[in-house]
Amino acid sequence: MSFKVVIPARYASTRLPGKPLLDIAGKPMVIRVAEQASKSGADAVVVATDFEKIMQVAEANQVDAVMTRVDHQSGTDRIAEVAQKLDWHDEDIVVNVQGDEPLINPHLIQEVALTLGHSKEAVMATACHAITDEASILNPNVVKLVMDRNGHALYFSRSPIPYPRDDADKQQIKAHRHIGIYAYRVGFLKQYAALEATMLERIESLEQLRVLYHGYKIAVSITDQAPASGVDTQEDLDYVRDVFQAG
Repeated sequence: MSFKVVIPARYASTRLPGKPLLDIAGKPMVIRVAEQASKSGADAVVVATDFEKIMQVAEANQVDAVMTRVDHQSGTDRIAEVAQKLDWHDEDIVVNVQGDEPLINPHLIQEVALTLGHSKEAVMATACHAITDEASILNPNVVKLVMDRNGHALYFSRSPIPYPRDDADKQQIKAHRHIGIYAYRVGFLKQYAALEATMLERIESLEQLRVLYHGYKIAVSITDQAPASGVDTQEDLDYVRDVFQAG
């Protein structure tokens, strides 16, 4: 099954200015992400940016890139613009790979694309992995999700879900941590921007809740391993640099 990858790469970052261009063992971060994505089997890998220097860096490293508007509210909207500019077919599958994840597993990218390809009911797919430690379950920075019996998302939350009301259930609970990677059908990407934002989305600060609220299905792939963390802080950047230098 064919699919494409788009890497949204905005220059602005509150904690790490110019994050996509930060050096990781001799290459800008966005190029490291593109190299990982190219190992996934995607038939196209495209950087979507709003900054000319990122365009230049991509071109210098033989990575396809598209200049997009600066006023997009989300990476999803930016990917939709790319799909329209490149005239991709409505049935094409596109995976959103964040531009600050240079350690992303290429197999995870492929897995999410295949999950959507095998689900005729869903317009999107994402991933999760099992968590059992109470600290993660209670941590609001760890997004949890619950699924129906067909593997479609029922809800995403920063709160513990499902919540074990009785102590006996705490030993049997199966919680899943959401992984922030998404696959979309291009036809749905074109519709997404027109969907009204919702109170649930605002309260939880989770844009995927807009999709569920409007009645669409999100297929979920359960992976065995927790993904490598992205780069949000200087400490994250130092760790990733060490990994690449050691490898």
